[in-house]
This record gives sequence, structure tokens and C-alpha cells, in this order.
Amino acid sequence: MAAITPALIKELRERTSAGMSDCKNALVEAEGDIEKAVEVILKKGIVKAASRAGKIAAEGEVATWISPDHKKGVIVEVNCQTDFVARGDDFKSLVANIVKVASTLKKGDDLSSQKYPGSDETVDQVRAAAVGRIGENIVVRRWDVIEAKADEHVSSYVHMGGKLAVIASLEAPPGKNDDADFKAFVENIGMQIAAMGPVVVDKSHVSADLIAKQKEIYQAQMQEELDGAIARLAELETATDLSADELKAEKKAAESRKGPPAAMWPKVIEGKVSKWYNEVTLHGQDNVWDPTAGSVDKVRNELGKKLGGTVHIHSFVRFSLGEGIEKKTEDLAAEVAKTIGG
Repeated sequence: MAAITPALIKELRERTSAGMSDCKNALVEAEGDIEKAVEVILKKGIVKAASRAGKIAAEGEVATWISPDHKKGVIVEVNCQTDFVARGDDFKSLVANIVKVASTLKKGDDLSSQKYPGSDETVDQVRAAAVGRIGENIVVRRWDVIEAKADEHVSSYVHMGGKLAVIASLEAPPGKNDDADFKAFVENIGMQIAAMGPVVVDKSHVSADLIAKQKEIYQAQMQEELDGAIARLAELETATDLSADELKAEKKAAESRKGPPAAMWPKVIEGKVSKWYNEVTLHGQDNVWDPTAGSVDKVRNELGKKLGGTVHIHSFVRFSLGEGIEKKTEDLAAEVAKTIGG
């Protein structure tokens, strides 16, 4: 068997465009014979998969699984390139089996390296084969898990057939997990998280770094407003196209845009941060299912009193399909022209 050197792997990669690990595995299988390794890659469809690796995969599905006893929940995002493929049985079966694998794992485990159900291959190998078979890039983008502690109750909420999903851990007073009001609250919290996208449960979970960054943003915004107002006032000093009344009105408007004196900025910024907490924390948000009932925290506290204890919202994970992926906008007319011309 010929030695499998980095140079040999590099040469195979250059000849096939396959991934580095695929090239290494093919060379091992071919016992170091590069020509046989090329055949291995071609036969397995790895080249076709690799050639599509750069295609933007922002469609797909976010799927969840909750254990029968509601003590564990997983959430998985699998992406493809088009909604047409996402709705196909082949893709949906792939997602369902990947979720099944995720349901057996602990937080931080490598999902892609696990054995795929009913196969001796890994999740990533089956994914690569699916790319070659279906003809679109497919990515197992991310997954997470919540494992309940003590009396916590894990639930899920899936929106728009898998475009957005949530898993969350809540806790009712002892013996109240099956209470109808608590179950309704659990469902509503899933909807709240999906609709409003909070970052954390409450402000005690907001990191000092995130708070500092938000303060910097508000400081920069106020400085920008001040600089803009000063620049506008300078322009007005030499304006000749305005009447006296118009000039007076413009100067008054510019002065108002300067905002409070710099000495007051820290206090103003603290006020802005307090309002910001209500946007980014689940507890601080106004609830979406009954606008007359106040914040989520108020509803939570009132439900706790009704059930004779405290209702806790411990944690949540929210995945929105394709969030953070830059989707390429195609100019159809330009694409047709390019195709005809080429």
C-alpha cells in the first residue's frame, strides 16, 4: 500500500474537487492508488456532491422531537436550496432520521459523525449521497437539545410547517404539569418565542458584554444625531433660499434634534437600556396571545398564584429557517440573457 501523503490528498482534491476527508478516505480504500481513488469518488457520487458545496442552502426544514415524558427535546435545522426539494419525501425522510439520531445525543455531540439509522454510514455520508441523488446542496446546519432537570417540562412549537421552531423548558408548581391552564401557557410561550424572538428568558441572563455593546450603540446614535443637527445648523447659517420664518422653523427643528446635553447621556442611555430589556427578554415582552394581560412575566406570576406556587420558564432554543444565511437574489432577465448569450 502506497503511503497516503498530504501531497497525494491534495492532488486527488485538485482532480476531483472532493473534500479533504473524502479524498483521504478514498485513498485509504484504494490503498494509495490515486486512479482507483478517483473511481471510488466517482462511484460514490462524492464529486457531484462536492461540486455543489458552494450552492447557498437556505431552504429546508426546522424539526423538533420531544420525549414522551417531556424530559428531553431536540431541535434540528437541515437546509437545501429550494422549497421544492424541502417538500419532497426524500428530503423529509432524511430530516426525520437525522432528528431521530439527534434524539439520542447529549449537548455538544457531533451529529454529523453519528451512524445514520438503518445504515453503516454516518449522517454526513448519507447527506453527501443525498446531495448526489437529489442534485442540490444539503447541509445539516445546526442542532440543540434541552434536557429537563427535576420537574421541568420540555415542549416544542413548530410554525409554518417547519420554517421556524422552538423548544422550551418550563416548570409548573408541584403536581400541576397536567393542568389545562399550564398546558395552555406552555403552548402560548412557544408561540411568543416564535413570534417575538427574545434573546434570553430574563435580564439576569443578559451578558455584561451584550449590555455594554448596546450602550455603545445608543451612545453612537446620540452622537450621530448631535453631529447631524450641528451640521444642519451650520448649513442654515449660510442659507439664502429660505424666508425668515422658514429659517427660524428649520433652526428650531435642528436644535431639537441635538437631543439632551452630553452630561445627561448616561441617564438617557440607562433608560434606553431598560426599554431594550423588554424587547430582548421573554419576561419583559408584552404577551402576544392576550394583549390586555400585560407582560409575559405578569401572566406567568398570575398563573403561578392561580396554581398555588411558581411557574418558571427555564430556557428555550429558537431556530428560524435560514436565518443568517445570505440568500442570493437572482436577476431572472439577466440570467436568461446570459444563458442565451453563452
